[in-house]
Amino acid sequence: MKIQLLDLTVRDLVAGYCDDGEGGVVGYGGKLDIRPPFQREFIYKGKQREAVITSIIKRFPLNVMYWSVRDVGAYEIIDGQQRTISIAQYLKSDFSVDGRYFHNLPLEEQESILNYKLMVYVCTGSHRDKLDWFRTVNIAGEKLYDQELRNAVYSGSWVSDAKRYFSKSGCPAAGLGGDYMSGSPIRQDYLQTVVKWRSDADDTDIEDYMAIHQHDTSAAPLWEYFREVIDWVESTFTKKRKHIMKGVDWGFLYNAYKDTAIDPMAIEAETARLILDDDVENKRGIYSYILTGDERQLNIRAFKAGMKQKVYEMQAGKCAICDNSFDISDMEADHIRPWSEGGKTIEENCQVLCRKCNREKSSK
Repeated sequence: MKIQLLDLTVRDLVAGYCDDGEGGVVGYGGKLDIRPPFQREFIYKGKQREAVITSIIKRFPLNVMYWSVRDVGAYEIIDGQQRTISIAQYLKSDFSVDGRYFHNLPLEEQESILNYKLMVYVCTGSHRDKLDWFRTVNIAGEKLYDQELRNAVYSGSWVSDAKRYFSKSGCPAAGLGGDYMSGSPIRQDYLQTVVKWRSDADDTDIEDYMAIHQHDTSAAPLWEYFREVIDWVESTFTKKRKHIMKGVDWGFLYNAYKDTAIDPMAIEAETARLILDDDVENKRGIYSYILTGDERQLNIRAFKAGMKQKVYEMQAGKCAICDNSFDISDMEADHIRPWSEGGKTIEENCQVLCRKCNREKSSK
């Protein structure tokens, strides 16, 4: 991997700047793709872009920008899109700073801005090299998230098409499954989640999946997979409860149980029962618990310290099973009748056991 410091001015950066209004933005004499397919939409607000220009006017240093070599003599921005577009928009007089537009400035002030020097690091290397580097460098400015870094490294026709489905405000994925997904499409949360689901199904990881499909012309198979997951969710858990369904690991459940015979009516009855159970503290875990039987998904309410102390005193400091004496710090509060058999987290159903006895009881 090769990392090179490129010393250039604002004048160099905005040379040939063009925004076609449909996502294509170029600069640096047409050699720099300012908004490559993996990049997010422009999100800087008024004060943020004004701060960029104020820093240049006052000769304060801007954060380092990062580019990647795409082809011979061609580059794409990895980090610095927001600052670059802010600079270009100001030079086009799209906005003013302190009431002054660029075209209203005296010539010497215009020249001072145009001659302001920027620091840009350019990276050349393998996909894995770039990804490791981008993760190591704490990207400045509007920080790139993991999936945005992956999009940068594995950019190509597949990423471009995948973003159409999963990475824009009002994208098809938000319309179809927004009630079940957490995070933000434009932060690449949807894309990352679905790629992880799909890669898990293929017994691989996200990077390998993206590397394999990098030059595919279409991401339609990933979109079809997502539709299958959501169709399965809605036919299995028939009552929509957005407040607890958002962010469940639906892909994991679909991959594991899509071919299992399931009774939706029985599942709905069990879901409703568990929602009303005060001992179930993690309601979102209900869906995983119903299919996996793993009580850890529910975060069953534990006995409070005061109740444990009271029962410890009632048992005279002795374990309810082995009858040996222990300090309270070496004992654990336990359900006499397990929660799974209807036992509640109440004093009448509490006993204190030494750790050894509690482990042995739990393993039976």
